[in-house]
Amino acid sequence: MTENIKPRDVQILQIGPDTKVLRSRTWDRLKFEVEYSLQRGTTANSYLIESEKTALIDPPGESFTQNYLESLQARFDLSQLTYVILGHFNANRGATMKALMDLAPHLTFVCSNPAALALRDYFPDQELNIAVVRGEDTLDLGEGHQLVMTTTPTPRWPDGMITYDTKTQILFTDKFFGAHVCGDQVFDEGWSIYREDRQFYYDSLHAAQAKQVLALLEKIGDLPVSFYAPGHGPLARYGMREITAAYREWSEKQKSADVNVALIYASAYGNTATVAQAIAKGLTKSGVAVESINCEVAEPTEIQAAVEKCDGFIIGSPTLGGHAPTQIQTALGIILNTASKNKLAGVFGSYGWSGEAIDMLEGKLKDAGYKFGFEPMRVKFTPTDAVIQECEEAAIDYAQTLKKSQKLRAAANPQGVTTSLGSDRTAQAMGRVVGSLCIVAARRGEIQSGMLASWVSQATFTPPGITVAVAKDRAMESLSYTGDKFVLNILAEGKQLRKHFMKRFAPGEDRFAGLATEEAQNGCLILTDALAYLECVVQNRMDCGDHWVVYATVHNGKVLNPDGVTAVHYRKTGSYY
Repeated sequence: MTENIKPRDVQILQIGPDTKVLRSRTWDRLKFEVEYSLQRGTTANSYLIESEKTALIDPPGESFTQNYLESLQARFDLSQLTYVILGHFNANRGATMKALMDLAPHLTFVCSNPAALALRDYFPDQELNIAVVRGEDTLDLGEGHQLVMTTTPTPRWPDGMITYDTKTQILFTDKFFGAHVCGDQVFDEGWSIYREDRQFYYDSLHAAQAKQVLALLEKIGDLPVSFYAPGHGPLARYGMREITAAYREWSEKQKSADVNVALIYASAYGNTATVAQAIAKGLTKSGVAVESINCEVAEPTEIQAAVEKCDGFIIGSPTLGGHAPTQIQTALGIILNTASKNKLAGVFGSYGWSGEAIDMLEGKLKDAGYKFGFEPMRVKFTPTDAVIQECEEAAIDYAQTLKKSQKLRAAANPQGVTTSLGSDRTAQAMGRVVGSLCIVAARRGEIQSGMLASWVSQATFTPPGITVAVAKDRAMESLSYTGDKFVLNILAEGKQLRKHFMKRFAPGEDRFAGLATEEAQNGCLILTDALAYLECVVQNRMDCGDHWVVYATVHNGKVLNPDGVTAVHYRKTGSYY
């Protein structure tokens, strides 16, 4: 609700000798968070080290430029600023960079080589002082502040870099160990309350680049670090060990998945990369390992190796001047010469006025005999929340198709496969656990979804609460986080509503089209032909293997059909629904 949105501000705190954090805060959702569907606000963290020489680390984007500079100028003479250190650069930061150059004429940018190239492209008519970091480099600010800068390229941020101050032992981590959450806490006191936000941040931004995350953890493994200073969210001091261990655990889990996909793309203006991010999230939440490859920086040998070992591949491209970039054409040639025809394919892309690159990719792969896991995704201009959801759902369908084909191949070659009578009996016994049939209808902003659920149970009396088990590869899973709202529509005996939700929905398809509905007080949909309904708010959830068990409190409800009988799901086995 707009009346709950607070004005943007800048929170400043001393966090170490000569070192301040400037947290540009908003309780609204920013444009750059389009691939990040939770709406809990964010902080853009910047850091100022004032020594014999002064360095500013990671100034924020244009949404914060005015407030940020006003707060900075009130405490520091910007004409004395020596360095701006960039963990990464994108066009969103351009306005802040321009203002800093005007105020600090002798400013030097310190960044990786890809970031330096992007800076020069963004400011083609200005002379820039840039110190380029290749691999690892040091910068002496005086009084013991020896900064060690290490490049950390990833597919999403090929210009990535982290910075370590040997005096304060603060590690400035930019895109790593952050969270999009806004509040008054600068450090992570009560660190466990941020675990869900940090895991969601990891799942949204890093799960598809697990190899690079593990490489980063190796680089920083021996550093004596006092705390992590990320680009977003609270600084990680109290839960630093835990979040480090969690990043390793999540990344190892991604790498060890039985099925893997090569996600190959290039992105001219960031839109195709955002679509790739949404597709990657749909794949990884479905238990599929993803190797993301940014063709703009990857070597052909890297692309070939990924295509050779993958079970399926998805390729995405922008359309530039009616064509795909040269790097994408090279990658397509590698795929056609390397990938066997039984590997499942996928195509996506973004465009402004035409989408010839997407058509070209689709045509070449179809002519070569590849089968597609989803209809090619064509995204015009910047992807919206609805488009992001559609891409994620398409990726879930792709993952399910790919895993099913792998199981069929395994069944056709059963060497070494054994069955256990005991396990069969256990599955039969599990199947005798029954539950009421319900339709869960969820909504967040413009996005809504629904699913048929039978693993539902009352959990508490005070407050009234229920649990619902949600499979990790369900489209609705992304709407079942703490604070999300849904309506639990309890079905009466009869098959009409049940059959409607048992069918396969296309990505982005309205699951409630053609049904009699009305809006509940919490904004979600009530099925007026249901037996009863409950309006619920998610309080927490527990990771349980291939499902999340979601606990929600009930805030309103009504019986719609007093004479009806609750529909119950009877199963012969506990091995599937």
